Amino acid sequence: MKYIFLSFLTLLIIMSGCAVLKSGQVDGDEIFTGTGQGYRGPVTVQVMMNGNQIIDISIIDSAEDRFAAMEELADLVVAYNSVNIDVVTGATESSRGFLEAVQNAILKK
Repeated sequence: MKYIFLSFLTLLIIMSGCAVLKSGQVDGDEIFTGTGQGYRGPVTVQVMMNGNQIIDISIIDSAEDRFAAMEELADLVVAYNSVNIDVVTGATESSRGFLEAVQNAILKK
């Protein structure tokens, strides 16, 4: 009986921390998806924002072979909260496609 009570209590504690969220939203943060044209095809990203602040970028789909360059750009976009940054040398079209995808996601806000 004691274990049933503790299990029930644990479940209540866990559920009390849960919130009902609308689609594309995580604890007040909003998630937007955008696509841009890279060198090898479309680049699709998800941008998580809190208000006007970009807090995270995930690359959802890409045929680009310059993935490291796009990850570097994602860090810079989050750090500067802007897509107005220089492209990565040697990955110009991939960079442009990534930045276009981020911009398109932000425009959905």
